[in-house]
Amino acid sequence: SIVASGHGLAIANNMMYRHNVMLVDTRSREVVQTLEDTVDTDAMGIDGLSGVVSGSPVEAAWTQDGQYAYVTNYQLTGGVGTGTKPDDNCTAGSAIAPSLVYRYSVKDKKWDAAYRVGRVPKYVALSPDDSRLLVANWCDATLSVLDTGSGETEHTIPLDTMPRGTVVLPDNKTAYVTAMWADKLFRVDLEAGTAEVVLHTGPQPRHLTLSPDGKTLYMTVAGADQIVKLDAATGTVLATASAGDEPRSMDISADGTALYVVNYEASTVTKIDAETLEILDTKPAGENTVGVTYDEPTGQVWVANYGGTLDVYDDTDGVGPGAGGSAQPSTDTAGN
Repeated sequence: SIVASGHGLAIANNMMYRHNVMLVDTRSREVVQTLEDTVDTDAMGIDGLSGVVSGSPVEAAWTQDGQYAYVTNYQLTGGVGTGTKPDDNCTAGSAIAPSLVYRYSVKDKKWDAAYRVGRVPKYVALSPDDSRLLVANWCDATLSVLDTGSGETEHTIPLDTMPRGTVVLPDNKTAYVTAMWADKLFRVDLEAGTAEVVLHTGPQPRHLTLSPDGKTLYMTVAGADQIVKLDAATGTVLATASAGDEPRSMDISADGTALYVVNYEASTVTKIDAETLEILDTKPAGENTVGVTYDEPTGQVWVANYGGTLDVYDDTDGVGPGAGGSAQPSTDTAGN
């Protein structure tokens, strides 16, 4: 994955392929730090774990001020208490150990905290006021809700098979989460710790993006090659349109007019009109595109792929994505 901070940095998460994250300056396109995915669980006082563990970074969420990034880890290895190696089918069941979310400090340039969550945490999101951290636990079919001040878990909320995409509304109390292999969209009450199904979707609802004003929700339905537009207050479907071949992740421009969607099987990035869902432009990207982020300071769209490049597109003219270039080092593999 690739996620921009809005303050001149982007973080690329390289999972078990590289066991690291890269911090990239979005203005210069230079890698400013490569950080291994290891933490000392004894020094951090993490219950149930001992020794130095490696993580496998998947997704990230930045605080509003761009000073911290929270990163989910697909699996833990090394140390004591890390359990059996998982896979996307969760075939090892309860032998898979709960994993960790790491916190990266821009000031200290290191992991400065870690928090125990569920088994195979994938997507992560922060509430707009940064008070709550939400983690979709793939193999537990749950959502962990953490208080960012204390690091304590407020709720572990049951959802359904393989939850992933997550957003929090401007009220800081309401979230939406996709259950990717249950074909459902949940609305979550973060105060009560409850969830309800608001929509039975097409196959494999994967990613959610919220408009800047918080009024409109967008969802990729990867198995149906669709984009769905919903009313964020009610969960009502407003429009559905065709997208590329297996749309996965997406992001939205700062003015809320354009969606940027990566299409995994087509290895492309598509710009979509956020109002009409009309496809405005499609450009080739690296092999099996999987992550995308819009960087507001530069007006650039960054795309991560399994081929091992970060491709950069200029959309400052409002027409693009325009001609792209590859960030260096181009051999680093982007995450799941």
